[in-house]
Amino acid sequence: MNSKWKYFVDEVKEHYAKEFIPLHEPTFNEKELEYVTDCVKSGWVSSVGKYVSQFEEDLAKLTGVKRAVAVVNGTAALHIALKVAGVQPNDEVLMPALTFVATANAISYIGAVPHFVDVSRVSLGLDPMKLDTHLEKIAVKQNGELINKETGRVIRAVVPMHTFGHPVELDELQIICDKYGLALVEDAAESLGSYYKGKHTGGFGHVNAISFNGNKIVTTGGGGAILTNDDTLADYAKHITTTAKVPHRWEYVHDEIAYNYRMPNINAALGCAQLEKVPTFIKQKRDLTHFYSELLEEIDGVQLFKEPEYAQSNYWLQTLIIDESQNRNELLKYFNENGIMSRPIWQPMHYLKQFSDCPRDDLSVIENLEKRIINVPSTPEK
Repeated sequence: MNSKWKYFVDEVKEHYAKEFIPLHEPTFNEKELEYVTDCVKSGWVSSVGKYVSQFEEDLAKLTGVKRAVAVVNGTAALHIALKVAGVQPNDEVLMPALTFVATANAISYIGAVPHFVDVSRVSLGLDPMKLDTHLEKIAVKQNGELINKETGRVIRAVVPMHTFGHPVELDELQIICDKYGLALVEDAAESLGSYYKGKHTGGFGHVNAISFNGNKIVTTGGGGAILTNDDTLADYAKHITTTAKVPHRWEYVHDEIAYNYRMPNINAALGCAQLEKVPTFIKQKRDLTHFYSELLEEIDGVQLFKEPEYAQSNYWLQTLIIDESQNRNELLKYFNENGIMSRPIWQPMHYLKQFSDCPRDDLSVIENLEKRIINVPSTPEK
C-alpha cells in the first residue's frame, strides 16, 4: 500500500487517540443520563410521557417547521410521509438509485414502485436536470395526472435524499415538481443540522422524514420523525402512527387500519438531551472536515467531498472520492485491517434483485461514483 495511505491511517489514529476507530458512534454525557433516569423514575417509559411531546416541539423549533411527529424509526417516518402526501398503490415514485435501501423500502410498503434517477456530482443527491430531461422523454399529463408512457402508471412524487447530510438542489427540484404536478417528499434522514440557502432541510417538501438511528448525528437509539408545515397532515400522521385510536377516556375505537409507529418516551428523553447539543456537534463535524481536508492535501488520487456552495452541511459522514486509478476494495481492506473502520457507499438500488426490474433512467454517474466512494470515521467528538 502507498506510504501516504499509511500516513493517513496514522494521522487519523492520532487525531482520535484510539487504535480502533468506529465509523460513527453516539456521543453521550450527563444530560442524557439525567433525562433517561428521570424517565425511568417516572414509570412512563413506553408510548406515553412528557418527553415525546417535548422532543417533537424541540425538533420543530430546531428545523423551523410547524410540526414534528416522532415515530419509531426513519423508515416508518418516510412510509407515513409518502402516505399522507397522497402516494397510492401502483403509483411510481421518483428517487435516486444511490441511497440507503430504506428509501426504496418505504415506497414499496405502500405498494408503490420506485423509479430510479441519477445523481448530481455537486450534491451526490438527485440530479434536477437529468430528472427533467427524463420526464420530458417518458411522461405525459392525462386527466390532471402524470403518466409514465412506458408503464402506464401514475408518477406521484419525487423523493430526494440528502446524501451524507449534503442538501440537494431543492429550488430546482421544486420547480420540476410544480411543472409536472408532483409531490416533493424529502428523505432528510441524514441531514439534521444541514441548511439549504439558510433554511433547514426537511422543511421544503409537503411532508418529510428524518432519522435518529444510533449512527446519526443525533440519536434516540432508534427513532425518526415526520416534518411538515401543514397542521392537517401532521394531525393525520400522528393519528395513523398511533393505531388510529379515537380519543376516549376508556373505549378502544380505531377508525381505520393504521400503524403502531410510536416513539417510546425513553427514546424521546435521550433525544431531548441530544438535540440540545446539535450546535456543538455541527462545529465538531466541521472541524473534522477541516482536519481531513488538510490531511488529504498530502495524498494524490483522492478528494474529500465538500458541501455545495449553496448549502451548509452537517457533514454526517466524511466522504472520500478516489480516482479511478485507485482500488476501492484494496483501500477498504487496508483501512479496516489497520483499525480505521470505513465503508463503501450503498449498492445502487437497481443492483439489488428486489428492485432490478424497477423503471429507471440512465444511471451512469451513480455507476461511476459507486466504485469510488469511501466513508471514513466521522464521530464528531474525539
